[in-house]
Amino acid sequence: MTIRYRVSGMDCSKDAAQIERAAQSAGVAPGAVKVSLATHIMTLAAPEAHLPEIELAVAKTGYRFDRIEANATEQQHAAHQDPAYRRALWIIVILNIGYGIVEMIGGVLAGSQAVKADALDFVGDGLITFLGLLAIGWSLIWRARSALIQGVFLGVLGLGVLATTLWKVITQTMPDAALMGLFGLIALVVNVLAVLPLMRFRKGDANMRAVWLFSRNDAIGNAAVVVAAGLVAWLGSAWPDLIVALGIAGLFLHSSWSIIQDAQADLKSS
Repeated sequence: MTIRYRVSGMDCSKDAAQIERAAQSAGVAPGAVKVSLATHIMTLAAPEAHLPEIELAVAKTGYRFDRIEANATEQQHAAHQDPAYRRALWIIVILNIGYGIVEMIGGVLAGSQAVKADALDFVGDGLITFLGLLAIGWSLIWRARSALIQGVFLGVLGLGVLATTLWKVITQTMPDAALMGLFGLIALVVNVLAVLPLMRFRKGDANMRAVWLFSRNDAIGNAAVVVAAGLVAWLGSAWPDLIVALGIAGLFLHSSWSIIQDAQADLKSS
């Protein structure tokens, strides 16, 4: 029979692989157990009589496992229906789109490619989070499709930032380090304020994880912009600005791939 468990505490593919190995150590065939990093659901095929032994083995990994009954509706108690999650999303939409516009203007004034890339990340984050807000209450398959769109959109942003930054490498201009640092520092504060309400929701399905990744990426990018501003002022070179912009583009593409993989896994399981 096929049994599903909700897994709590996973954060990466390494965790999922560890749980799968634990189930296999209890006699489950490699192809009979699958742990979805996107949905945090373990699906396994095993005889009912062997479940206590399997559950004991996977419990030793330190994660929490709650069996999902066959006739239960998983979304009834899902975190994405928590009113606090809706409020967190609205906070992110307002903060990110609002400051993204401000930072884009700042990037033009400072002549900084890193600040422009970070501003684009802000605006994209806000728009995609708004899509995530619309997806609340949808079925798992439609939420996975929403996450897939988010992943593709993030990939397009990454390629756009990569292309414009490579062009700037050819036509280098010295950015204003003081303005870079100022806008980067304000952006970091804004993103910390946006990330805090999301911390408790970062381990949900693909759609929730996508929103978390967008906000986390922003905070990392902001810190990098501040560091780059210091290096530009210290070295008198535009290269730190361009390198950070390339790094932000790479972060876009990496998270895009992660989101797309999670969403595809959800679609297959649905």
